[in-house]
Amino acid sequence: MNVMTIHGRDAGKLMAQARFAVVPLGSIEYHGPHSPLGTDVLLAQGFAERIDPDLQPLVYPPIPYTACPGKTRDYPGTISIRPSVFIEYLTDLTEGICSSGIRRILLLNAHDANMGPSRTVAEAVTAQYPDAGFLLVNWWQMVETGLMERKGLFHGTAGRGHGGPYEMSAVKAMHPGLVEVSDSDVELDSCPPLSPLPYVLVEGKPQGWDGYTGRIKQTSLEAGKVIVEEASRQMNMLIRNWLK
Repeated sequence: MNVMTIHGRDAGKLMAQARFAVVPLGSIEYHGPHSPLGTDVLLAQGFAERIDPDLQPLVYPPIPYTACPGKTRDYPGTISIRPSVFIEYLTDLTEGICSSGIRRILLLNAHDANMGPSRTVAEAVTAQYPDAGFLLVNWWQMVETGLMERKGLFHGTAGRGHGGPYEMSAVKAMHPGLVEVSDSDVELDSCPPLSPLPYVLVEGKPQGWDGYTGRIKQTSLEAGKVIVEEASRQMNMLIRNWLK
C-alpha cells in the first residue's frame, strides 16, 4: 500500500492495517559517466516496490536529498544536504509516522552515507517512542559477497564499489535504458581490502576513484536480474523474521 494514494477519509483505517512503514532512502549523487544521478533513489524505490504485499507494508515516498561524502560532492550533479539537517528531517518524518500509530519502521537504504544518520535517528526516536522499532536495510548487503563471482558474472573484482558493476547492474535490471557504459569510460580498480574483518575507512579521494570505481564494463542486465532477485528474496525473508 502506498501512502500517497490513501484518501483522507480512509487514512485512519488503512494506516491501522499496515504492519510497518517503509521509508526509502536515496541521494542525488554523481555515480560516474555511465550512471544516472538518481541511482540511489531508483534503487531504494525499486526495492520498496519489491516488498511482498502480504507483509502489509505502508510505503512512503523516497527521500532524494541526503548527505553526500566529500569524495563525490564536487562532481557534477551531486546535491549534498548537511548531515545535521538530514538527521533533523528524518527525525521529524519518522516521529510523524510513529504519531500516526505505526510503531515499526523500515529504513530501506540505497546510499552508504545514510547509514550513520539513520542509526542516530533510530536511537533518538525509539527514546521518544519506547515501543517503536526500526530496521535499517542496506539493499547491497542482501546478497552474499561472493555470489556473483561464483556464478561467473563478475571477474577479478567484487564490483561493489560506488557506481561499480554490482550497483549499476541492479539499476539496469530495474531501468534497462538508464545505464550506458561506453568504450571510452574508464575502468577503475579500488585498493585491496586492508583486512578480512569489518572496518570503516573514510578518505577524501581514495585510490582508484573518479567519482565512481570498479570494472564497470562488467555491468550487465543478466547480472542485475540475479542481484535484484536475490536481494529481494533475502530482504523479504529478513522483514518476515523481524515482524515475527
